[in-house]
Amino acid sequence: MNSTVSALTHAQPESRTLADRVCQDIVTAIVKGDIPPGYKISEPELAKTYGISRGPLREAIRRLEGLRLVQRIPHVGARVVSLSFTELIEIYHVREAMEGMACRLAAQNMTEEEIVSLRNLLEEHERSLQETDGRSYFQKEGDLDFHYRIVQGSKNTKLLELLGGELYHLVRMYRYQFSVSSSRPIRALKEHHNIVDAIEHRDGELAEMLMRRHISAARKNIEKKLKQKQES
Repeated sequence: MNSTVSALTHAQPESRTLADRVCQDIVTAIVKGDIPPGYKISEPELAKTYGISRGPLREAIRRLEGLRLVQRIPHVGARVVSLSFTELIEIYHVREAMEGMACRLAAQNMTEEEIVSLRNLLEEHERSLQETDGRSYFQKEGDLDFHYRIVQGSKNTKLLELLGGELYHLVRMYRYQFSVSSSRPIRALKEHHNIVDAIEHRDGELAEMLMRRHISAARKNIEKKLKQKQES
């Protein structure tokens, strides 16, 4: 058991519940960019914002460190993680290979009920996308996240540990922030539907190819946006 989980496990129940809630709220704020990459963590400011005492807040921050969304820098303090261009692109290359594999396995291993549930999830996402006029595609974590459900459907515990573990929230953060205010959200949803079509037809080869193309397109979108930012 890692120190983050251990600390939360041994906290008082009401404190642990409060720390869990605030941790979740801060995760969402980081993923959406409300708390931006590189932001220096201010305990007094966060305590005031979330209406929480310093003890449970510190528990929440320790959890964020465990999720790799916050890092402690010697002589500087805790900051929201900010990946370099190289690190970010490397993660997307890893995702392309691993999620492609997960998609192929999902085509073999997902039950009919799981595929229907995945279709229903995309319908929920479509409604959510319409509410933002197609400008953003925010997916909540875990079972409400299309990519997580694909990895889960692969029935491969190692893939789930790797993609649902330390990389998970970093990927969510950059996946969301680089899709905002572009045509990418609408295209991404269409690509999700095509992937489910391939899974439903048990075509693992096609499902893998479509997932790899999907993540490659997201990576190219990031590269384009970063280049535009550098040139502006």
